[in-house]
Amino acid sequence: MDILYLMIICSVSLAVIFLIIFIISARNGQFEDDESPAVRILLDSEIIKEDSEVSKETESVKKLDQRTEEKSD
Repeated sequence: MDILYLMIICSVSLAVIFLIIFIISARNGQFEDDESPAVRILLDSEIIKEDSEVSKETESVKKLDQRTEEKSD
C-alpha cells in the first residue's frame, strides 16, 4: 500500500511540473504563431530546388578544378 501512495505522489508532482512548463511556454508566446508553419511547408520546396541547383553548380566547379589539377600534375 505504501508504494501506491508513492506512485500517486510521483504522478501528481510530474503532472504539476508539466503544467508549469506549459504555462511558462504559453506566456512566452510559444503557441501564438499558428499560420506560418503551414505556409512554410509550401515555401520549403522552392528553397530545396535552389539549393539543389547551387549544389549541382558547385559539383561541376569541383570537377573542373580536379581536372585542371590533374592536367597540371
